[in-house]
Amino acid sequence: MKSFLISIILLLPLFICAQNPQIVELDTDLSPCDSTQSSRCSQEYGFRHLVTNPVLPDSVDVLRHKQKHFWRAGAETVGFNVGLWAFDRYILDGHYAYISWNSIKENFKHGFEWDDDHLHTNMFDHPYNGSIFFNAGRSNGFNFWQSELFAIGGSAMWEMFMECEYPSTNDIIATPVGGAAIGEVLYRTSDLILDDRSSGGERFGREAAAFLVNPMRGLTRIITGDAWRHRSTSGRRFGIPPISVELSMGGRMLTLWDYDEGRRAGAAAEINIEYGDKFAGETKVPYDYFSFQMEIQGMKTQPLLSRVEIVGRLLSKEIVDKKNIKASVGMYQHFDFFDSDTIKRREPNRDQLFPCVVPYKLGAPASVGAGAMVQYAPSNDFMVDGYVHANGLILAGILTDFYRDYHRNYNWGSGYSIKAGINASLFKNRLIISLANQYYKVYTWKGYDQKFDWSTTPEGKPVNIQGDKSNSSFNHLEASLKYRLWKGLYLSAGADFYWRTTSYEDLEIRAWGGWTVYPRVHSKQIGVHVMLTYVL
Repeated sequence: MKSFLISIILLLPLFICAQNPQIVELDTDLSPCDSTQSSRCSQEYGFRHLVTNPVLPDSVDVLRHKQKHFWRAGAETVGFNVGLWAFDRYILDGHYAYISWNSIKENFKHGFEWDDDHLHTNMFDHPYNGSIFFNAGRSNGFNFWQSELFAIGGSAMWEMFMECEYPSTNDIIATPVGGAAIGEVLYRTSDLILDDRSSGGERFGREAAAFLVNPMRGLTRIITGDAWRHRSTSGRRFGIPPISVELSMGGRMLTLWDYDEGRRAGAAAEINIEYGDKFAGETKVPYDYFSFQMEIQGMKTQPLLSRVEIVGRLLSKEIVDKKNIKASVGMYQHFDFFDSDTIKRREPNRDQLFPCVVPYKLGAPASVGAGAMVQYAPSNDFMVDGYVHANGLILAGILTDFYRDYHRNYNWGSGYSIKAGINASLFKNRLIISLANQYYKVYTWKGYDQKFDWSTTPEGKPVNIQGDKSNSSFNHLEASLKYRLWKGLYLSAGADFYWRTTSYEDLEIRAWGGWTVYPRVHSKQIGVHVMLTYVL
């Protein structure tokens, strides 16, 4: 439900921009793209359809948002942790919330270990909580890097003090790092909603929507009185950057290769947001350009949230700036989450080596690397843009076929990823073709003695481990075709191909009528979709 609410509230400012053009600031001299510059806009932003004209922020608003309030940010971070603990303890009656001085001392004495929560909990819910800590700093005048310290501090406080479970190695990485990615997206999204010039019902609606998108910023505005203070400027920290939004709804069908696993079909929706100018000359402002993608599906046995991707620019430099071609290189932060579940359960066969009935799971909340983007636009009838990224995976979780404990069916690890894609627009955006591929390599360095009969021990299978010692490859290839039916409405169709291959070390299992040493397991899934896509 949290994932669904986040996806909905992210759209609120974009609908506001689309339906209420009066939010555009009146100083057109600051706007890099007004109604008299349509040809320049086409060259500048390619075939992106902007929600509204970009407008630079007012200098008064920029200076006001730079005023730092450390104690208020710290109090909000601590207060959120205490409030969340009280909810877990007195409302949910969670066993982990029965803390004491003894549990705190034991946490410090024992130290960090890998936990066994659901992949969704560790790779999405925890980073979302980290975004709350992050925005305690961001909403009180601190920049991106300074706000990350509040995310680290808030996460450390929770791990060491607020649970009677041992502190988690994966959480202390995923919560602050992934929290910065989600947090900055939510902070900039809430900035689009707010308008201090508005009043009455419009003002209440904007403040309520901003609170839903970014609860910590909404709380800060209530504490300071900014939620009802009227100003002559909009109060936006970033003005209105170039924003493109696509909302798709339709159906999707899933099936697996190689094994008779049946099929699943149901409703599906996608949200794609592109924020900022990808070919800005030279920038060192984190997330002044980012892309956000979320996939939701209503399908039996499948998770509601199947995919979340964030690519946020940290710094960049334009290396080519000509009439028909642009190119830039830079450093980018990535947040990746892919989730699936059983399509059809099968009976085990001792004579064959089957993959897990779940085709794939991957979470990479802590990833950073270098990237390049290129755009070639010889005319309005034909434009092409492409990108390539090479990243280091600081922390990743990927499906395993063997290790099971509590909610865990995945291995922790680290590694690298390579992403590349190309988009082509034909006939003045009437036809758009896209092709993209993402490859991840995840290494689980430390396993456990899988030959030992752990059922004979009082504790059973060990839990403080990375997983099965292994190396895994995960590849996602997607292709789509969009045809414009009317104005901003497109008919889109596409296909997704998922491959996962895991090579296990120090493992012997019975299969193919004998013992297989160091097994290598493959799982593959195909998805096809047909949707209506509305470009705001």
